Amino acid sequence: MPAYITLANFTDQGARTIKDSPERFEAFKALAEGAGVTIKSVHWTTGAYDMVLVTEGAEDALMTLNLKMASLGNVRTQTLRGFSISEMRKLVSHLK
Repeated sequence: MPAYITLANFTDQGARTIKDSPERFEAFKALAEGAGVTIKSVHWTTGAYDMVLVTEGAEDALMTLNLKMASLGNVRTQTLRGFSISEMRKLVSHLK
């Protein structure tokens, strides 16, 4: 199953209601699991991003979840496709 790394920043709205962030994540996790997306880990972070999520699932299901998150107005996200070492080995095996 494809892996994705999502980098998130709180919007002004999300920052004003920061105390609700853990509960919002739990609601997101339930929504994700219902859509067939597995949350591998979540981290609230310091630095350039406020949160990092690692997920696995179908691209269309993940895209739908990201659109839902965006529509709620609490975070802005960037999602990156991650490749495991075995996937990377397969990709580079085609290089000459």
